[in-house]
Amino acid sequence: MNQAVHNKLVSFIWSIADDCLRDVYVRGKYRDVILPMVVLRRLDALLEPTKDAIADEVKEQIDIFGVEASLWDKDALIEVSGYVFYNTSKWTLKKIKSVATNNQQIIVANLTEYINGFSENVKEIITKFNLRSQIAHMANKDVLLSVLEKFTSEDINLTPFEMTDSEGRKLAPLSNLGMGYVFEELIRKFNEENNEEAGEHFTPREVIDLMTHLIFDPIQDSLPPVMMIYDPACGSGGMLTEAQNFIIEKYEVTAKDKSIHLYGKEINDETYAICKSDMMIKGNSPENIKNGSTLSTDEFQGTTFNFMLSNPPYGKSWASEAKYIKNGKDIIDNRFEVELMNYFGESQTEAATPRSSDGQLLFLMEMVSKMKTLSQSPTGSRIASVHNGSSLFTGDAGSGESNIRRFIIENDMLEAIIQMPNNLFYNTGITTYIWLLSNNKKANRKGKVQLVDAGQLYRKLRKNLGQKNCEFAPEHITEIMETHQKLATAERTTDEGIAAQVFDNADFGYYKVTIERPKRLKAQFSEERIATLRYDSRLSEVMLWAVEQFGEAVYSDVTPFAAAILKWCEENDLNLNSKQRSDLKKVDFWKKYDVLFQNAKTLMQLIGTDEYDDFNAFSKKIDAVLKTEKIKLSNSEKNQILNAISWYDADAAIVLGKKVKFKADKLAELLERWDCSVAELPDYGYYPTGKTNEFQTYDTQSDLRDTENVPLKQNIYEYFKAEVQPHVGEAWINLENTKIGYEISFNKYFYRHQPLRTLEAVSTEILQLESESDGLIKEILGL
Repeated sequence: MNQAVHNKLVSFIWSIADDCLRDVYVRGKYRDVILPMVVLRRLDALLEPTKDAIADEVKEQIDIFGVEASLWDKDALIEVSGYVFYNTSKWTLKKIKSVATNNQQIIVANLTEYINGFSENVKEIITKFNLRSQIAHMANKDVLLSVLEKFTSEDINLTPFEMTDSEGRKLAPLSNLGMGYVFEELIRKFNEENNEEAGEHFTPREVIDLMTHLIFDPIQDSLPPVMMIYDPACGSGGMLTEAQNFIIEKYEVTAKDKSIHLYGKEINDETYAICKSDMMIKGNSPENIKNGSTLSTDEFQGTTFNFMLSNPPYGKSWASEAKYIKNGKDIIDNRFEVELMNYFGESQTEAATPRSSDGQLLFLMEMVSKMKTLSQSPTGSRIASVHNGSSLFTGDAGSGESNIRRFIIENDMLEAIIQMPNNLFYNTGITTYIWLLSNNKKANRKGKVQLVDAGQLYRKLRKNLGQKNCEFAPEHITEIMETHQKLATAERTTDEGIAAQVFDNADFGYYKVTIERPKRLKAQFSEERIATLRYDSRLSEVMLWAVEQFGEAVYSDVTPFAAAILKWCEENDLNLNSKQRSDLKKVDFWKKYDVLFQNAKTLMQLIGTDEYDDFNAFSKKIDAVLKTEKIKLSNSEKNQILNAISWYDADAAIVLGKKVKFKADKLAELLERWDCSVAELPDYGYYPTGKTNEFQTYDTQSDLRDTENVPLKQNIYEYFKAEVQPHVGEAWINLENTKIGYEISFNKYFYRHQPLRTLEAVSTEILQLESESDGLIKEILGL
């Protein structure tokens, strides 16, 4: 479509809002009228040439079936109209306008009759736009006739046919592609007015162009005879229609050669209506476009697709949809769980759900779940999906994000990731990336991932469009495609141009290894330490206040003081849960802590207040006293006392744990599992006691526990011996807790060091600035 014609048409439509709707709608609500009226006029214009033929068909059907429209032959009406929709009323928008008077109610009645004459698929679109209520509102404000006159003006051509304007000049036809451009430009402008979220609704055409090249070009010589194309966040349908246009126009594919079917789902009613109307206009199947949340409902369950393109919402919460995906920690939608091997090669079902604040990777998993197997299609499936940077690296090993990356990479689906320039999108300036997936990589790509940094490959716009200040030129797309097709590497030597690297799949993976250190404790009874035992750690503030306020009586019977205690909690904004409030009122709850304190006090009197460097000996002494004095303490109560009177000290003796004696076969299994020898077991936390197959373990100091990220290509034990043990000799590996993670760091792979300027260069610049400021710098500094 000619850019000048496009701009003129968009400006004309935009002027309708300013001319007719000002003072009737706030600017943010203009779209509620303009978008549905554009759709309605477009559909109306397409049906105008067959209006008389439809009227004749209606007469025939009335003669056969009667006046009940539900009994009519809809296929016959569709055949006459030439589209998958029709209108059986006597009206067109031009006819309504031509007979209109200043009586707004008559116009409303005629428009209502006209709308009711549409086929059901158009009625659904009108309902989604809420057009009937907008018509009533415009009539109430006396602007309906003005809006109708504007949209049926001879100076605007929303039809696919050539027309002449009121002065006899030719008006170019508006193709379906041109209509798509108009829709999306209007949406962009409305989004800008409404300050909509980044990335919502609209993807720049050159980005879609690049995505279609990436999806189709590598297999252009083997395109399947039936192509099913899907977008799980289809918006106004731009990616779907552009994919179809790309196949038809670039490869000169006709309906006889290939069959193309478009599928999509969109949660926003307005953009869904635009997309569905676009499908109807272009002769596609509008029933393949679904309305609703892709994440909540698997609308296309059991259906697989050859090609999938999407720009899902990023940085957008999916918390409201979580109940459809998981129940607590259990995943109830199998689209979002994956089978992964743990460190020991054991298959485990893992969650593929990212944090609830950002659901973009869920859309990627939706597409992955709908890839065609090679038995279903020799070419498999190809996916292009736009993401921000968080999809590359957010989430530690074992997290949902990392599990998704791991599943995709370990199953050799990730073909390439292309970094795009900042400020390429209309509503956001952040860095974005195209993920390219395939389950049928070419032989030279198997086990490989190509990263392409095209962040410096752009041309500036003469005028910003929202936050968009640059774009890909055709030559940039060609350069990206050549780099991708050749699986090439490229190094950027300046701040411009393209950079690319090729990696093995395993280069992105790492083991998250837990490193333990032994507990070393000193112990000593004291009044201050055992005093903490009188209070629950989570309720210490309120319990301390109650003792200060009411004295020791609260431990005997808290009942008289319970109401005052709870009132104090409310007045001091203590956010207590129901169990905590209930506990504070229980006599047994208070007595439990008093008994614990009294027992600790007794032990202190019996053992004394000496400091012990060997916690093992101290603990044994406690046990002996408890037995001798017949003091009854549960293990939990005993540990509470020991925790209160002990602390970590690097000079104290190691706290011994259990002794473990293995049977010969069990020891052999362990050595095989850990791939180590008996002599190496101390590096895994098992220390020989000198007895056959018996080992001493140590208690671990949890706050000294550390983790090391070890590259997948590196042996964990070798890494431990080289990087950990020389610095912390008493550490050991907790191999059973090892997790596997994946992340992709563009900054690390494409970082270019920028050397600091020399002192001479900085001095020269300062002197130059001084001369330009005519001595002002010296004056400011008082020199």
